[in-house]
Amino acid sequence: MRMDPTRTERAWAVLATVLDPEVPALSLCDLGIVRDVVEHADGLELVLTPTYSGCPATEVIAQDCVAAIAAAGLGAARVTLRRAPAWTTDWISDEGRRKLRDYGIAPPGAVEPSAGVAVRILRRRAVLTCPRCGSGQTEQLSAFGSTACKSLHRCTACREPFEHFKPI
Repeated sequence: MRMDPTRTERAWAVLATVLDPEVPALSLCDLGIVRDVVEHADGLELVLTPTYSGCPATEVIAQDCVAAIAAAGLGAARVTLRRAPAWTTDWISDEGRRKLRDYGIAPPGAVEPSAGVAVRILRRRAVLTCPRCGSGQTEQLSAFGSTACKSLHRCTACREPFEHFKPI
């Protein structure tokens, strides 16, 4: 029975503590941005998939990951951005969805891709549950919230505004 975690396992544990700069209630692992950790002779390779190709936080996320690995004493690390397959909100963990709700952001619903379709525009509007009171009586105020990946809504039952993490 092995008692000591491997360097890769320790790196995963460290990365699970690195928070997303735009939604600091979630770790990068909760979001599914960290795709892999690979050990090489010259250091660790951290494979990340940004939430979308134009995400303004991508550089900060990469720097935060490398800094966390170094601070944990795990040696040199470099980031590889893997853009295919494209990130989807389906990669958010169940724990991440709970954390979003607890933070006051309605988590995205599941997105089930059609076979052979690389990009989808979703026109259906799912009924959102208010993350504050649990009511399904909600309305969209704006297609955009504080970041491009969120939209602004209001609960008509408790009258509180909230953001919704858009499913992509």
